[in-house]
Amino acid sequence: MDDTPDRTETRAELLPEEQAVESEDPEGQAREVLRDSDRRAEQPEPTMRRRPEETA
Repeated sequence: MDDTPDRTETRAELLPEEQAVESEDPEGQAREVLRDSDRRAEQPEPTMRRRPEETA
């Protein structure tokens, strides 16, 4: 099931900080945000590990 259109419509409702910059294409912006979010969920970036002596 592809729920991308529903997700896009919901995400296209701009957040206050997004409204401040007046997006010309909120649905296009929403698609890109969701695409990036999906990519990060499927392929998370490795986290940086610190040794105990490197912490504050």
